Amino acid sequence: MAALPEEPAEAVTVKPDPDAGAPPPPPPPPPPAPPLTLPQSPATAAVAAPAAPPPPSAAVPATEVEPLAVGVDSKPLVAPTAAPAASQLPTDRQTLLAVLQFLRRSNLRESEEILRREARLLADEVAADPSPSAQAAHGGEGQEPSLGLAASGAGEVLLNSVTFGQSGAPVAPVAVAPPPAVPLGAPAKVGVLVEDQPDVSAVLSAYNQQGDPALYEEYYSGLKHFIECALDCHRAELSQLFYPLFVHMYLELVYNGHENEAKSFFEKFHGDQECYYQDDLRILSSLTKKEHMRGNETMLDFRTSKFVLRISRDSYQLLKRHLQEKQNNQIWNIVQEHLYIDIFDGMPRSKQQIDAMVGSLAGEAKREANKAKVFFGLLKEPEIELPLDDEDDEGENEEGKPKKKKPKKDSMGSKSKKQDPNAPPQNRIPLPELKDSDKLDKIMNMKEATKRVRLGPDCLPSICFYTFLNAYQGLTAVDVTDDSSMIVGGFADSTVRVWSVTPKKLRSVKSAVDLSLIDKESDDVLERIMDEKTASELKILYGHSGPVYGTSFSPDRNYLLSSSEDGTIRLWSLLTFSCLVGYKGHNYPVWDTQFSPYGYYFVSGGHDRVARLWATDHYQPLRIFAGHLADITSTRFHPNSNYIATGSADRTVRLWDVLNGNCVRIFTGHKGPVHSLAFSPNGRFLATGATDGRVLLWDIGHGLMVGELKGHTDTIYALKFSRDGEILATGSMDNTVKLWDAVKAFEDLETDDFTTATGHINLPESCQDLLLGTYMTKSTPVTHLHFTRRNLLLAAGAYAPQ
Repeated sequence: MAALPEEPAEAVTVKPDPDAGAPPPPPPPPPPAPPLTLPQSPATAAVAAPAAPPPPSAAVPATEVEPLAVGVDSKPLVAPTAAPAASQLPTDRQTLLAVLQFLRRSNLRESEEILRREARLLADEVAADPSPSAQAAHGGEGQEPSLGLAASGAGEVLLNSVTFGQSGAPVAPVAVAPPPAVPLGAPAKVGVLVEDQPDVSAVLSAYNQQGDPALYEEYYSGLKHFIECALDCHRAELSQLFYPLFVHMYLELVYNGHENEAKSFFEKFHGDQECYYQDDLRILSSLTKKEHMRGNETMLDFRTSKFVLRISRDSYQLLKRHLQEKQNNQIWNIVQEHLYIDIFDGMPRSKQQIDAMVGSLAGEAKREANKAKVFFGLLKEPEIELPLDDEDDEGENEEGKPKKKKPKKDSMGSKSKKQDPNAPPQNRIPLPELKDSDKLDKIMNMKEATKRVRLGPDCLPSICFYTFLNAYQGLTAVDVTDDSSMIVGGFADSTVRVWSVTPKKLRSVKSAVDLSLIDKESDDVLERIMDEKTASELKILYGHSGPVYGTSFSPDRNYLLSSSEDGTIRLWSLLTFSCLVGYKGHNYPVWDTQFSPYGYYFVSGGHDRVARLWATDHYQPLRIFAGHLADITSTRFHPNSNYIATGSADRTVRLWDVLNGNCVRIFTGHKGPVHSLAFSPNGRFLATGATDGRVLLWDIGHGLMVGELKGHTDTIYALKFSRDGEILATGSMDNTVKLWDAVKAFEDLETDDFTTATGHINLPESCQDLLLGTYMTKSTPVTHLHFTRRNLLLAAGAYAPQ
């Protein structure tokens, strides 16, 4: 069967930084480029697929000229009175040439001519005045304040005078003392644009120019005072500025060698930040020297991605007016250069609404990020004749509830004959054809479904808990087959152990010699090929060289996937209990892997911040999903197999389109790494769980958060919807399983155009009326949950004696 088409394309290769202990962030591709590839082999470079759109972390694409206008003072620039240091002139000359080349490439001939003429003029003026003393810190009437020694090249002054001309009419000069210095970030930015690679030195150089270090505390305190005195309706929105400004001002001080000022700034203001940024601040506090910043992941995330804030127009105008009145260029430059302010028209959001959505590494998602159309409906089920119809009817009559359960299946749409209007076209991605054994399994599934218990607040499921005792090897992953016949555990000692949980033991296929003696035409040929001598309740699979962090059974129960700290994903046969393939593509630990609901495809995600889509018969990935700013900790296929959800340590969840590799949804709101994901059976909703002990519910079609379930006190590692979607079960490291009323959580949703446009979500005050039950274990953290076909809930975890 055909895999996804692989289009050969030019690829960008990611080279790990040899000095850095941690992996570099995947360089974001400019729009037309293919997805990033790995420093693996030439073959790997030809990864297919139109690229994912540049993530929020993207360096500015080379066609955008706007950032050059950043950091311009609101006074007209006059010729500087200081001669730049001789050593700086060549670099400024290079910067100018780079800008001229950029303008020529962009067909901006007029701008290029003007720049050429002005450059000659200014260069002469600068050469004429050699007095270094003119680098005074105080600018008098009509004189430009000092630009700081590092910034005072002719090219930079010139560049700003040109961009200033574009950005608005000049204002009369004002006497300033002591002046706020202007960090001219533009030339460094141009370097990034021209090279189009977030090279570490280029990325850091935007911090090169800065104002008087002693004034940083004053600037920050001034803004803090202004925000705290603002009206209540604006205060909550403007308070979002505290954290990104704090980080960038601290990094600017560190980069320019003002260690003591940086330390004092950190000590004074780190306590004001929201509690959910504590982990980031701990990492930040360890960056006390310029050298520490090179190769530091958190540092690069902050520099290469703009922090996104969603603010109402009124609040934004208030902030802008304040900064312009106070001539607070230091903060205004950071806002312009490093923040992306997503302005919406309408009422400002309340503190509760903002708190629900913020907390991720790069702020909130831009609203455009969640505008793309998503086909969240289910694919039409193939028509399968039921040869066992008579028995089915008898079975139902015996139960005394004739025909009650058949229409119920249709109402959920999972087996409906009508095409779901929100479903993707049947052939949107190539899916494997059904084998005879698959058809038999579907018939079994339908028969089981007729005996399924209809769950609800008045009919909660029974829960069967599988406890792994004496798991000294350290249980790190669990999965259960769809028909609940086998359970697998991945362990820290690098083994994968498979148990049969039915009376039927696990058997391997006979050897080739014995198979040749079997009558292939006999009815029980599938039974005869199994070797009784190999029957046992447990099989141990050896092959990985590090802890196994992810396991997944194929839907047909013939294969098992396992992903490990050794950077590989292995495919095991459950007929021979041997390893068939080792997929190598990740350079770092692979935290999770999962089979598609239709088999054949599978997804993996790990420490390299990239998710990969594979097909079992290809040894290289078909798609590479790049965009997360930290490890991908969990992966899940949508029930229609056209989309993949990934949860990350950057505290966001992304939804990716399998067809073209694009990121179609970014969900922010968690305050810690996201460790569990579950799609509702009808494909409309997604539940996510994280280390913050909260479960968030998302409407995929509208791209909105629609619910928040609070109650757990520790990381949530397991989420599962019941077979018909009425109940959501959550399992946590706090040794409890909780059951929630999913029907009630998703009814009467506010998904009107206004809510979608502004993100004004109104979550109910209390989620306790959705909680149907809490079940404690003695001392076993819950690592996996699974609903059987009849809606019995299976839970699993390793006993952890106190």
